[in-house]
Amino acid sequence: MREHKTILKALAGEPQDVPPIWMMRQAGRYLPEYRATRAQAGDFLSLCYNPELAAEVTLQPIRRYGFDAAILFADILLIPQALGADLWFVTGEGPRLSTTTAQSDFDKLSPVADIHETLNPIYETVKILSGELPKETTLIGFAGAPWTVATYMIAGRGTPDQAPAHALMQENTALFEALLDRITAATVEYLSAQIKAGAEVVKIFDSWAGSLKGEAFRKYALEPCRKITTALKERHPEIPVIGFPREAGEFYLGFAKETGIDCLALDNSVSPDWAASNLQVDGCVQGNLASRHMVTGGQQLVDETRKIVKAFSQGPHIFNLGHGITPDADPDNVQRMIDTVREG
Repeated sequence: MREHKTILKALAGEPQDVPPIWMMRQAGRYLPEYRATRAQAGDFLSLCYNPELAAEVTLQPIRRYGFDAAILFADILLIPQALGADLWFVTGEGPRLSTTTAQSDFDKLSPVADIHETLNPIYETVKILSGELPKETTLIGFAGAPWTVATYMIAGRGTPDQAPAHALMQENTALFEALLDRITAATVEYLSAQIKAGAEVVKIFDSWAGSLKGEAFRKYALEPCRKITTALKERHPEIPVIGFPREAGEFYLGFAKETGIDCLALDNSVSPDWAASNLQVDGCVQGNLASRHMVTGGQQLVDETRKIVKAFSQGPHIFNLGHGITPDADPDNVQRMIDTVREG
């Protein structure tokens, strides 16, 4: 089947005349069909844990746009829940979790071996998708990176600067690192189970990697990604891994080589020309159109899309946004982006 799947070719290091396309958060609130299905599910977590409905929202952008990949509909905070944290979502505000800030909190967490009981519906979603996606469409599984997941477990919510996690890192390094190790081990098991269920690629999202500086970046962003990738490659050597240390800046340099990932996903804070010269030399890159263009559209969307395609045209490239599409995006702008990429 690989000959039909341009994303797998790009991940193997083969440049394409037309780069394959998918989009972070492509199944989401900007689509009316997603909003209708979420209403049917009742709430966000119920949608994540309903295999039929989660598969449906994963398939919706494939039907509408013909993306080259579908990414499993789930959430990075399902691992904390599977480890025993309380998780709920506040409408208009986002996730809330019970906090893990003391040894007594950590001691209450479940063993890694127990996570599948909670996460089995996610694997069922993958199995459904594996059977229903078009033969040319690649199925991507994913998880949050340990640092990013830990920031939510420590603060109990998203924060602008991840200050609670940085504070625990300084004040109780042993507890912080034990938590990171638990999340790392759980992530390996979670992604491995997704692969066994039918995921053809997996992606590690480190949304808050940019707040780690210096040696902390190496220890808590790069090293967990390396551990996860190494473990997955030992079990599933044929499965590519995409890494996304968002806003890593200069730490993007060498990240792919040092972690063993097959593709480095880029945010839009780095220029495509710089990335082509300094990062694409190590293999496939993914990105990196600013998400705002999906809202504003117009000629600037076309121009920026063409600029990115041209900059990365000499090597393996997967076209994507530099971050997830936002709920206020215009679905027509998504189509315009796709048409621009594919028309050359």
